[in-house]
Amino acid sequence: MDAALGLPVLVGLIAVALLFDFLNGLHDAANSIATIVSTRVLRPQFAVFWAAFFNFIAFMVFGLHVAQTIGTGIIDPSIVDAQVIFAALVGAIVWNLVTWALGIPSSSSHALIGGLVGGGMAKAGISAAVWSGLSKTVLAIVLSPLVGFLLAMMLVAIVSWLSVRSTPFAVDRAFRILQFASASLYSLGHGGNDAQKTKGIIAVLLYSQGHLGSEFSVPFWVVLSCQAAMALGTLMGGWRIVRTMGLRITKLTPMQGFCAETGGAATLFMATFLGVPVSTTHTITGAIIGVGAARRVSAVRWNVASSIVYAWVITIPASAIVAALTWWAVQIFVR
Repeated sequence: MDAALGLPVLVGLIAVALLFDFLNGLHDAANSIATIVSTRVLRPQFAVFWAAFFNFIAFMVFGLHVAQTIGTGIIDPSIVDAQVIFAALVGAIVWNLVTWALGIPSSSSHALIGGLVGGGMAKAGISAAVWSGLSKTVLAIVLSPLVGFLLAMMLVAIVSWLSVRSTPFAVDRAFRILQFASASLYSLGHGGNDAQKTKGIIAVLLYSQGHLGSEFSVPFWVVLSCQAAMALGTLMGGWRIVRTMGLRITKLTPMQGFCAETGGAATLFMATFLGVPVSTTHTITGAIIGVGAARRVSAVRWNVASSIVYAWVITIPASAIVAALTWWAVQIFVR
């Protein structure tokens, strides 16, 4: 364990972590509200309040398995120090800002994981990685959008069959109401999985400084502050990405929006209870593509979808490179 940090430095690092959490909410607001906004069930200004509320209360539903994975299952906690955490956060924040400015729905979660890997390996080499946890996370990059895609497609088929004797007007009216429930569930899953990642970062920082005793845990004040930061970020919205997610991939009806949100929410609930830090962006994008493809393959704008996939592929290495460069820059500065 490295020398103990002074209180101002520790508080400053926690503030940077909460800034990342805020930007995560800002960046990923589209995940929670894109479908309900694009189907015109809720106006954007009301949708963000709806999503922020369920983002905040998610800690009452889920445990802290994802925070445990981030804190101890990506890089070896014994090599974590202030410089590694700072480098990881800078790597994730820079990538989030770049993709937000370009309107690309990349993964804040994988940007943070990439940052941790880059900062940790810059300090301790390849042995810094906890390969069991990292491989589980990388596998989730592929599985989470695929599961969201398949669940959403199945839901469209089931709902279409159940609604075959109803008029289009009746179906539309029913799913405008049901979409409030599906959007709530998705926002709950988003807050439950994504906010835990910052909780894990702050907790491993406190653990590395000896503030948590001999066993890793997440203090309740960390839980509340991370949920609040994410909810505030969601309130600010991420309108560039909302347009990409809700309008440019495929045109959505309330029934399709319900199926996409429900399929995405089910995926997030499963992953969070299993302690797997998945990408909420990947999950909802896969679900939206699934409902579009269920209508017809040509309903999906595959050029937009493919550009999103490219961003996914480079997120972890790009944020890892920024984090590694930051760590080395800090070494030069402190010397």
